Amino acid sequence: MYNDITGIILAGGKSSRMGANKALLPLNGKTIIEHIASLAKSIFANVILITNHPEEYSFLGLDMFKDIYQGKGPLAGIHSGLNNSKTEKNFILSCDIPLINKEIIEFLLKYNTTHPVTVIKADGFVQHLCGVYGRSLKMYAEEILLQMDNGIQTGKKGKCKMTELLNSKGAEIIDCRDIPYYYEGMFLNINRPFDYQTLLEQNK
Repeated sequence: MYNDITGIILAGGKSSRMGANKALLPLNGKTIIEHIASLAKSIFANVILITNHPEEYSFLGLDMFKDIYQGKGPLAGIHSGLNNSKTEKNFILSCDIPLINKEIIEFLLKYNTTHPVTVIKADGFVQHLCGVYGRSLKMYAEEILLQMDNGIQTGKKGKCKMTELLNSKGAEIIDCRDIPYYYEGMFLNINRPFDYQTLLEQNK
């Protein structure tokens, strides 16, 4: 159990492609977010939830905080999480990757690096919403969010703001092939009904 690292769960997605709140979909007798919260609480003494709809998650019994910059995507959720954290080291965990396990999280937490962010590249993508983030990054996240608020285009047109943050500050990106606890499909993201059916098939 880590007392000096905060677990930050992000539950800010609109679930527009799913047609229902994906975090509240059932999985083995519980909601998906209950599985994520249970996992986080087994690792971190302090777990907080970032959501703009706290009334939907009151049953979890977690401290909840809204985005300070509304409508700005996951970067705003990370910013709010780091702003409301009381620890320098934090673990960001999205609510819609229910196959993630304790071994992967602890591998990232123990990884020896001087970079302010540690994340995994898996399934062809950098998994921005599952990794270690230093609290100092909140000021840089805020700079990007303020530029978005003011309509200022940063970086290349259409560039992901999360990628912009990680590239500008220097992230430790670990290839999944270098992690013994990784298995293909672990980062299945529950965005569409098809993804949810895939999840149910894998958990029969």
